[in-house]
Amino acid sequence: MEIKVLESEKTKLRLELVGKTYTMVNVLVKELWNDSDVDVAGYNVMHPQTSNAILVLETKKKDAKKVLLAAVDSIKKDSKDFVAQFNKIAK
Repeated sequence: MEIKVLESEKTKLRLELVGKTYTMVNVLVKELWNDSDVDVAGYNVMHPQTSNAILVLETKKKDAKKVLLAAVDSIKKDSKDFVAQFNKIAK
């Protein structure tokens, strides 16, 4: 996946996620809202067949990049936990 940085400040990020639309970005935004320092977390897809997702993240004080990385790490952990639990019942 290619990520284009459209705007980058300490407490604000705007990223274009090339080739991605709703599914991945929706999970990411939902996880971002678990951080109490997040002021704005959302995305926009102008047209699902011709546009990439634009992710917007604004924090109150924390470094937006660190908040985003923490959200990604949390999603990875949840995914590993899901796979482990599913493997137990799939046998």
